[in-house]
Amino acid sequence: MGQKDRDLFDYVAERIAKAEAGAPDALYDLGLLYSTGQGVQRDYIQAHKWFNLAAIRGLSRAQVDRCELAKDMSRQQIAEAQRQAREWLQVH
Repeated sequence: MGQKDRDLFDYVAERIAKAEAGAPDALYDLGLLYSTGQGVQRDYIQAHKWFNLAAIRGLSRAQVDRCELAKDMSRQQIAEAQRQAREWLQVH
C-alpha cells in the first residue's frame, strides 16, 4: 500500500469515527466518498444513507446531493437507504 492509499484509508477511517460521533460534515463526506467510490467501493445506497443523515443534521448541501443521487437509484434502493439511515439513528 502506497502513501496515497494509506492517507486515503486514514481519511476514510477518520470520517467514519467522526460520523459515529454525529458530526454533520463527516456524514456528508462519507456520502461523497461512497457516491464517487473514492477510498471505498462505490455504493449509492450507502451514499444516500450518509447524505440523508447529514441532511437530518442540517446540511442543506446534503439534501441537494441526496436528490441528485436519487435520480440514478431505483425506488427499492432509496427505500433501503432510508431504512439503513433510520437504523443508524436508532443506534446513534
